[in-house]
Formats: sequence, structure tokens, C-alpha cells
Amino acid sequence: MQSLDVTVHLPPELRLPVPDDLELGEDFVREEVLAWHTDEERGVDHFLSLVVGDLDACLAGLESLPMVNAVDVTPVDDETFYAYAEMEAGPDTRAWTAALEGHDIVLVPPIVFTPYGDVQLTVLGDPDELREVVADFPEDIEFEVERVGEHQHRPGSLAGRLTTRQFQAMEAAYRLGYYDVPREGTLAEVAEALSCSESAASTLLRKAERAMVEATLGRGATFE
Repeated sequence: MQSLDVTVHLPPELRLPVPDDLELGEDFVREEVLAWHTDEERGVDHFLSLVVGDLDACLAGLESLPMVNAVDVTPVDDETFYAYAEMEAGPDTRAWTAALEGHDIVLVPPIVFTPYGDVQLTVLGDPDELREVVADFPEDIEFEVERVGEHQHRPGSLAGRLTTRQFQAMEAAYRLGYYDVPREGTLAEVAEALSCSESAASTLLRKAERAMVEATLGRGATFE
């Protein structure tokens, strides 16, 4: 039994519409879908997510979407909240899951949605099934296989471990190539993207990296 980590890059037409007053990367930083259920008879999807972002802005944005029937939120702290939503299941919201249907696999939560159309997911199954999943991805949807190997993921969400600012720092660093091998982006470029000093950017990244290591090793969450 192996697991497959995949990042799916959704084209704009397959993403949920974003209200004009919702600032991606500021009001909405990250969503981790923890549990979901599809009611085939009613044609709706139910989601429970842990969201990093501004609760009021995200709630207003969700309530404004015509495909969202109902939404309820529960704050965790100033930057994190649980969201339960019922949403109409349309062909565009299902397109990226087409490769997962009809296979003997397990989709391991959380499914992570970033502000810019990336979906990060882990699939568990027999190696032959995993190869078929990769082969069945729609041609018009880009994806990257991040890892294939024995399933060693430990439970726990990163959303409750990183502050919004730490998420922003890591997202900027990744986008700018700071974590590429060899490294392409510089700390100065990350600091510029965050509108802060290099020292502040370095501190944000080191705290975020520590939290990710602790999550990987199954250690307790820290808030610094």
C-alpha cells in the first residue's frame, strides 16, 4: 500500500468565483477540507473545513456565491475557523475529481485549497491503482506528483499551527523559488513580497518551518 501526494492546478474556469471585495492571500489564506459527503439524490456536497483567514470576509464571500446553499462557521482563534457548507454539485466543481472516480483508493484528508487555484491532496492505494489515477487526470488540468511512497503521514492540521502571516510568508517563498533546489528566490525578494524587513521575513519562515517539522513528527502545536 502506497500513497501519492498530488498538487492540482485548477484553471480559472474550474475555481469557485471570488467576490471582488475578498483579498486572496489576505482575507483568505488556506482551506483544509477535513470531511465531506455528496448527496447524489439532492445533487449537493457537504463540507467541513478548517480555514485560515478573516472570518467575516470569508463568510460574506461564501454567502454571496449562488452555488452555496448554507454555511455555518465556528471560530477557533482570531485567524482560524471551522466552516460547514452545503453547495450545489455542478460539473465544474467535480471536474478535478474525475481521475479519482472508479478506483479502489482512499482520499486522505485534509484536501488543501490555496487562494490561487492549487489543490493539494493525498491518495492511498495499491501502486497499480495509483498509476491509473495519474493516467486518468483530465488533459486540460495541470498537476504535479509531489511524492510517491509508503504512507507515513501523521494526523494533524497545519492550519491551526501557522498564523496567517506565516502562511503568507511560506506561500511567497514557495512562489518565488526560495525552496527550489537549487534556490532561485532570495530572502530579500520574500521580504519585498511581504513588505517587511529581511529579518522579519526570516523569522516568519523559521517559525513556520518549525511548525511544519513538529506536525510531521507528531509533536504538539505551538503558537509563537
